[in-house]
Amino acid sequence: MKQTHIMHITYDMRIGGTEMVIKNIIDGLTQPKSDTNRHSRGHLVGNPESLEPQLKHNGDESFKMSVLCIESPLGPFAEELQENGIEFFELNRQPGFDTNLIRQVRRTIKDNSVDIIHCHQYTPWVYGVIAAVFTITKVIFTEHGRFYPDSCSWKRKLINPILNLFTDQVTAISKATKQALVEFENIPEKSIDVIYNGIAPLTFNAEKAQALRQTLNIPDEHTILGTVARFDPIKNHTMMLKAFAKVLMSQPKCTLLIVGDGEERNNIEQCITELNIENNVILSGYESKPAEHIALMDVFLLSSLSEGTSMTLLEAMSIGKPCVVTNAGGNPEIIINKQNGIVTENNNADEFSHAISTLLISKEQTIKYGEQSKIMFKQLFNENIMNGKFSSLYQWKNL
Repeated sequence: MKQTHIMHITYDMRIGGTEMVIKNIIDGLTQPKSDTNRHSRGHLVGNPESLEPQLKHNGDESFKMSVLCIESPLGPFAEELQENGIEFFELNRQPGFDTNLIRQVRRTIKDNSVDIIHCHQYTPWVYGVIAAVFTITKVIFTEHGRFYPDSCSWKRKLINPILNLFTDQVTAISKATKQALVEFENIPEKSIDVIYNGIAPLTFNAEKAQALRQTLNIPDEHTILGTVARFDPIKNHTMMLKAFAKVLMSQPKCTLLIVGDGEERNNIEQCITELNIENNVILSGYESKPAEHIALMDVFLLSSLSEGTSMTLLEAMSIGKPCVVTNAGGNPEIIINKQNGIVTENNNADEFSHAISTLLISKEQTIKYGEQSKIMFKQLFNENIMNGKFSSLYQWKNL
C-alpha cells in the first residue's frame, strides 16, 4: 500500500506547544527506525468507535511524514525526530513577504511527491497554501493560538476567504480559537473543526521529586503552588505574584514555584521584590523536562492573558493536579469551573487569589478537583485521541 506523505510546515522545531503537537503527531502516526527517543505512551481511552482509525493506523506505516521549517535554526525537537528517520527541509524566510520562499516551498512539495501539507499557524499556512495552488497536494491548516489583544487587518479579512477556498480543512485547538478565526480572520465557521491538543500522560520519579523538594529548600509543611510557562508578558506572571502575595496574608505556609525563563525575568524579579515575597517564591529557571517540578505542585496555576491549549496545563491534569486558571482562550474548555479546578476573570488578582485560597482551605475539594482533572485528561486530551482524529483527517482528505 502506498504511503500517504504528509509534510508539516511550521516556523521551526524549537521547544514550544506547537512544536510538541507536531512531534506527538509524527511519533504517534509513523513507525520510527528506533524507539530509543519515543516517550512513554498512554493507554487508549474514550469511545472505541471514535478511536478506530487510531487503533488501525497508530504506529504503522500508512503515513510517511516530513517537516519543512521556514525559519532556522531547526531546534531540539528536530534532532529527536531526525534520529527516528524523519526528513527535514530547512528554509530561510526573509523579512517582509518573501515571494522566493513560495517558490522554494512549491519546489519542495513537488520534488518530494507530498500528498498533504499540514500548515501550523497562520504564516506557514499563507506560504503553504499559495505554494500548493494548482498542485495535487491537499492543504490542512491548524491554528494553535491567538495574540492578546486579538485583532486582524482588513487585508487579511479580504485575502483569508480566498486562501480558505484552496484549503481542504482548517482545524483549531479550542472552540475559543475557532471563534477567533471566524471573528478576526473571516474564515467561515463551517470550514473549521476543533481538535484539542493531546499529549502523553506525564511520568515522573517520586524519589527524584522529593529530592528536588529538599534541593529547593521547600519546608515540609508548605503547600506548593506552581506554574510552568515562558517568561513572556502574555503569561501575566505579575498578576499571579500579586494574587500570591494576598494569599500569603492568610496562608503563610505556601511556596510558589515558577518554572521558566525569558524576556520578562527582570520584571518578575522586580515584582517579587516590591511585594516582599522573596522568601516564598522560587524561580527555578528553564527546565526542558519539568516532570518532577510539576509533581511537587499541590495546585497548578495558569495566569495567561491569552492561551490556546496549554501543554503544561495538560501535563498537570494528567497526574491529577487541581488547577486555577484565567478564562483566557481555551482555558475554560480544559478546566471546567468547580469541576476540576477554578476559572477566574482574566487579569483579576483578587479573583485569582480568592480561588487559590478556596482550594487551600478545602483539602477535600482540592482532592476532588485533582481526581476529575485526571479523568478529563484521559477522556479528552490524551495524545492517542488527537492522533486518531488527525489520522482520520489525513485519510479522508487523501481519498
